[in-house]
Amino acid sequence: MRMHVAPLCLTFFLLSAPISAQETLKRTFGQVFSKIFSEVDTTYIAENRYNLAFMLEQSFWGEHYRMKARNKEGEPQRISFAPDLTPKIGFYFGWRWIFLGAAFNTSDLMGKNKDEVSKKEFVLNLYSSRFGIDLYYRKTGNDFHIQSYSNFDIPSSYVGEDFKGFQSTLKGLNVYWIFNNRKFSYPAAYSQSTNQRISCGSFMAGFSHSNHKIAFDYTQLPTEMVAHMDESLKFNNLEYSDYNLSVGYGYNWVFAKNCLMNLSLMPAIAYKKAKINGLPANTDSHWASWVNDLNIDMTTRAGITWNNSKYFVGATLYINSYYYHRNDLIMSTSFGSLRIYAGFNFWKKRQYKAK
Repeated sequence: MRMHVAPLCLTFFLLSAPISAQETLKRTFGQVFSKIFSEVDTTYIAENRYNLAFMLEQSFWGEHYRMKARNKEGEPQRISFAPDLTPKIGFYFGWRWIFLGAAFNTSDLMGKNKDEVSKKEFVLNLYSSRFGIDLYYRKTGNDFHIQSYSNFDIPSSYVGEDFKGFQSTLKGLNVYWIFNNRKFSYPAAYSQSTNQRISCGSFMAGFSHSNHKIAFDYTQLPTEMVAHMDESLKFNNLEYSDYNLSVGYGYNWVFAKNCLMNLSLMPAIAYKKAKINGLPANTDSHWASWVNDLNIDMTTRAGITWNNSKYFVGATLYINSYYYHRNDLIMSTSFGSLRIYAGFNFWKKRQYKAK
């Protein structure tokens, strides 16, 4: 409810003010709003000439989980799980920085997943000239496979075998600031709302918070594998909260007319508080024990697009990676999406109608 208080008060104030004051306040508010969200150097960035956009998209969503411990001989014992890529078809309507629409799992549409636990995914990305926001929620299905393992003293014949004893829930918020926002445009690469004219890069900084819940029924693994499994890997539930501070760099390369390629990396120092099987993972009372809860995370974005301001086509790759290390257990988590899209802008802005 708090998010609506300020706009309502501002609206009441504008309506109750004299007409001349209303116009002045509207103009001032519009200038401030534009400065925050869309101020650019037009030598480097061409502003979008249209109010709305429509886009069709084919996407593929994937994830990967890897666990590591040391066996009795002190050798690193590893096992990793991953589901099949989830293909989706979506359509979206956009207004400046925001795209709203729907995406459908093609397997569900064809009735191929009737016996599987359905996946749930929600992702909201806002790319403005000055800052960006990622809001996400993911709940996996039960369609995992054993992707690889090592130092179990068993044959490799179990690679690729189905494993329904793994499920993960992840929710988080990522906020980041773009320092060179007047010359470097994230929207040009990821929301097609501007055009980058000259190659340019920018440093970025951000903050993220996420919560991870992992359910692991190791007894559903092959009996031979369980017999050789280190005790550190025999847990049922792992839950941890992740707080991180990141600093990174992004670069837009204009390699041909209307063609843009972007790559950005945001490594982060993360503080994680965890519970294993419902009990705190850190039982050390030493004053410096919090250092053991520091880990490394990474956010990677890459994109390529052709955009002549009216029509656009391209592809983007987005990957979030988390690393958890505590006592004898190490877990890395990665999830991401590959999106291939095509669309067009329409309803030209008033100031560009005569051009």
